[in-house]
Amino acid sequence: MKTLLLAAAALLIAAPVAAHEVWVEKDANGPARIYLGEPNEAVPAKGDPEFPKLQKPQLVGATGALTRRDNHIEAVVAGAGDVRVRDDAVFAPWVAGEGKQGAIFYARAGRAETSHQLDLELVPVAANGDSFTLMFRGKPLANAKLSIITPDRWQKHFTTDAEGRVTAPQLGAGRYLLSASHTEQVPAKLGGQDVASVMHISTLTFVR
Repeated sequence: MKTLLLAAAALLIAAPVAAHEVWVEKDANGPARIYLGEPNEAVPAKGDPEFPKLQKPQLVGATGALTRRDNHIEAVVAGAGDVRVRDDAVFAPWVAGEGKQGAIFYARAGRAETSHQLDLELVPVAANGDSFTLMFRGKPLANAKLSIITPDRWQKHFTTDAEGRVTAPQLGAGRYLLSASHTEQVPAKLGGQDVASVMHISTLTFVR
């Protein structure tokens, strides 16, 4: 009974990580917007209940000023190009099995660049194309599960092929969001704590 209670508690602790993601939205002009929440739902005007935990997202490959708004963090990024963000301190590590697990969130807005800078990143095969390769530490991830959310919040799960590729369906104009995760069974230190494994969670948004 004690084992079952501990397992249930671990699931409750990990639930926000499983349900929540960090993503970036960037329009043609104006600043980027960094969100923490459930991307298949409308963002509340005052932010997701977990939004206060998004404290120090780091811009990757760019510099810019970050300003906290009611439901997102605004990033005025210097220069043009896709926007990338990394944050390894959103949720504190939780108990998973016999050890602890932590999470690192990655987010990218835009599909103009065919290069990658994040540990886990969806990279367009061709600039502004609809096919993407899921890369982990520079190598494609084959047979990996991911989800795609269309502008009308229709969501479907996909699996990358043997080359780590997936093609986003063309279902109208608007913003698309792709998300993927990969668990790495290696020891690391996150949030000042030693963890036995790391859950990498990555999103990509683009406007069609």
